[in-house]
Amino acid sequence: MNILFLTIAFPETIADRNLYTDMVQELKDRGNEVYVVTARERRQGKRTELRMEGGLHVLRVRTWNLQKTHLIEKGMATLLIERQFMAAIRGYFRNVRFDLVLYSTPPVTFEEVIRYVKKRDQALSYLMLKDIFPQNAVDIGLMKDGGVVHRYFRAKEKRLYHVSDRIGCMSGANVKYVVTHNRFEKPKVVELCPNSIRPAAAEKSGSGKKLTRELYGIPQDAVVFVYGGNFGKPQGIDFLMQVLESHKDREGLYFLLVGSGTEYGSLKNHIDKTGYRNVSLRPFVPRDDYNALLSACDVGMIFLDRRFTVPNFPSRLLNYMELSLPIIAATDTSSDLGEVMAKGKFGLWSKSGDLIAFNKNLDLFSSDGQLRECMGKKAREYLEQNYHVSKCCDIIVNHIGEVAKTNVQG
Repeated sequence: MNILFLTIAFPETIADRNLYTDMVQELKDRGNEVYVVTARERRQGKRTELRMEGGLHVLRVRTWNLQKTHLIEKGMATLLIERQFMAAIRGYFRNVRFDLVLYSTPPVTFEEVIRYVKKRDQALSYLMLKDIFPQNAVDIGLMKDGGVVHRYFRAKEKRLYHVSDRIGCMSGANVKYVVTHNRFEKPKVVELCPNSIRPAAAEKSGSGKKLTRELYGIPQDAVVFVYGGNFGKPQGIDFLMQVLESHKDREGLYFLLVGSGTEYGSLKNHIDKTGYRNVSLRPFVPRDDYNALLSACDVGMIFLDRRFTVPNFPSRLLNYMELSLPIIAATDTSSDLGEVMAKGKFGLWSKSGDLIAFNKNLDLFSSDGQLRECMGKKAREYLEQNYHVSKCCDIIVNHIGEVAKTNVQG
């Protein structure tokens, strides 16, 4: 089967990894020819290029900057990417017949590309819904509800759903939200297709942990809470700042923050101004170094803005679980992350903004090493049982086969 995968982000090197690299490798390993079309932001200063990468046909299309840029350029880049991808597919893959078009959100502006490939090749389509836009932007005040921009992107979102044969959602709450807030002209399967990875072999070395802590100046005897990922508006960084302030210079407790994003500067200014002695903020580091850092920590942290009405399910959860870290999370009440954590017994949840409840959970973890170890093991087990990439690919391939069978019978 020839599979076309559309995405705005795909690592430039095989050694790097994101939410989709394991998935496309799994599809390739099953005997499929996988063609990836991804954005190459203009800040890189490189042209559009097609090359083989790890057995994958990867077409990197020069686009405007989509991430870590100001809202105007991000908006323009989102509007232009559809035409840029369409032109690239016509130019580079005009002689390839695709059986399946696979794509994710963001962005919601791939509808015309998908419709073109479906019509040209009689291909089937599968949407992996990772971002419910534009409502999430409305929730946190980045877009006016009912305004011109909101109506435009909401229309694009509806058309994207309409052109998709199947819609795979990250969690049960996502499935319920999509079904409740959208009316489809014909019956459409909206199903659970969670974020997934191919877990690396579990390795925990006491000596390695000690060396990593020495290298990065992390106290050997401290309980380390780590946050790794994006520092942006959706993460509710203001609450993270409250957490840090409430534990300022507390003995035996250390916070390690690793990542980048639009709020990185304000977070850095806050930390520098306050002069915390038990907080370290670092920009993103290479993947191997990042994993070593996580392995040297004790608890993984997740934050989401309290205003969200759409049920987000952060992908950074998988990195923590892979390394057997228990989770402490503070999210909005629309997300079902807390329910999943309780079911799997691998973490503690509280409502974003509730500092008393969050600190109660933090104190439980900081004072009980046995609890951390037990929940860490549960995290790894739950990952392997529920978020392994093989399960994700089974859902996509098997159910697309059902759609094809239905179409033939119809």
